[in-house]
Amino acid sequence: MNKQNYDVIIVGAGNAALCAALSAREQVAKVLVLEKAPVDERCGNSYFTDGGFRFVNEGLADMRRDILRDLSPAEVDIIEHMPGYTRQQYYDDMMSVTDHQANEELTNILIDNSRDTVAWIARNHVRFLPAFNRQSYISNGRHRFYGGVTIAASGGGAGLATMLAAAAEKAGIEIRYQTPLRRLIQDNSGAVVGVEVRGPEGIYSINASAVVLASGGFEANPEWRARYLGVGWDLCRVRGTRHNTGDGIRAALDIGAEPFGNWSSCHAVQWDLSSPPFGDRVVLGNYQKHSYNIGIMVNLDGNRFVDEGAALRLFTYAKYGAEVLKQRKRIGVQIFDGKLIPMLRDEYRIRQITKVEADSIEGLAQQLGIEPAALAKTVREFNAACDDTPFNREILDGKKTTGITPPKSNWAVPIDTPPYVGYVTTCGITFTYGGLHVNQRGEVQDTTDGSIPGLYAAGELVGGIFCGGYPGGAGLMSGAVFGRLSGREAGLRAKAGSRRSSKTVKTAKRKSSRKH
Repeated sequence: MNKQNYDVIIVGAGNAALCAALSAREQVAKVLVLEKAPVDERCGNSYFTDGGFRFVNEGLADMRRDILRDLSPAEVDIIEHMPGYTRQQYYDDMMSVTDHQANEELTNILIDNSRDTVAWIARNHVRFLPAFNRQSYISNGRHRFYGGVTIAASGGGAGLATMLAAAAEKAGIEIRYQTPLRRLIQDNSGAVVGVEVRGPEGIYSINASAVVLASGGFEANPEWRARYLGVGWDLCRVRGTRHNTGDGIRAALDIGAEPFGNWSSCHAVQWDLSSPPFGDRVVLGNYQKHSYNIGIMVNLDGNRFVDEGAALRLFTYAKYGAEVLKQRKRIGVQIFDGKLIPMLRDEYRIRQITKVEADSIEGLAQQLGIEPAALAKTVREFNAACDDTPFNREILDGKKTTGITPPKSNWAVPIDTPPYVGYVTTCGITFTYGGLHVNQRGEVQDTTDGSIPGLYAAGELVGGIFCGGYPGGAGLMSGAVFGRLSGREAGLRAKAGSRRSSKTVKTAKRKSSRKH
């Protein structure tokens, strides 16, 4: 085997991995990033996200100090309201959406390091902008933001990943493409001292003082999806990269790492039926359909199957893909009427879309392959159940239904104004929640509750942070926080090892000189 030596090796090249690489580079000189994908498919799932970050902040004025540093006066002028987001709100949202199953220690690390980490990313030449349209509504010509995620990387996830990769290259960090991890290498003490990889030139090993695993979950592995998520999950679409097949998790488990977190659930959304098996690097996240909360969702039997208005979109969208997967032919249809159509998000206006339109509910049903009488009955009963509370998209408005199952808890607007449109969706998986256990230093834990020396982890493959659900924007934030943390700790370990090695060499030289 061709042996090579580095201070820190990062496995993966997405948001978490590149944050780890940049953080390690602040401590040591020789940092290597290993990317399974070819260069034109680099940056993992991060590339396919909206680029939004959920972090503690005090609002627009606070973020303009060190995050939104280059907003123009014109951009500031069109913002009517950009609320802050407190630590307590973050904690409450995490615990509510995960049914209090989120690990307390990891959650606190995520929250308490969130704002400083976003500012650190900005210092690494990532530009952030207000999340106009995606996280705001226009009122009197100005934007009002909501939901705890008010900014995103310029260019979305693709922009974020590209800017982080450029920052890594500028920092002198080597990135090797088409070089997947095969296994972790340990010394006789059990410490991880390198990796074995398969590159274009063959199989070889690389030595390092520390390794950070940040290669994603197992969402692109149909066998693991069926094994851990259940029947039917091998048939879902994958929103992002085809390369996240659990390689880092498998390698860590092979040396005794502790499986941790919610292995039987995942982040999965409503995804256009016309989408390809894996993410499209041109269409990106626009196959998602996330205005469901103001309309109704039905299956091919014409029945509603979820409370579309249970909570703000950012707290339900990652759950409802799984609900669609349970329906016949894994299909759900979102239905809106003429007064709601202008309110739909931008992704409803792309060319690559599965959409039907009609002047009557019965006509819509015929085009969808739904029994017209069944859909007409569902819509008629829904309309009759809507109360007369004022409609307000910005808040949980309490405009609900009564007397029907499932209920709609907010934004229950009658579907009664033609034209009627139906958007056909299926399930698109984003990432899996189960993974490895890390401590407060990002060290991977083994099954005896001890740390595996020299092994760290960040990103999707860290278990215990999300469970059953997920607040939007917390995924990228978690990847960045634990990427920065694990990269720093790995770098410090490498630096300490280098110092010890240097002292050993100096001592040996002094002893040798005394002998002569």
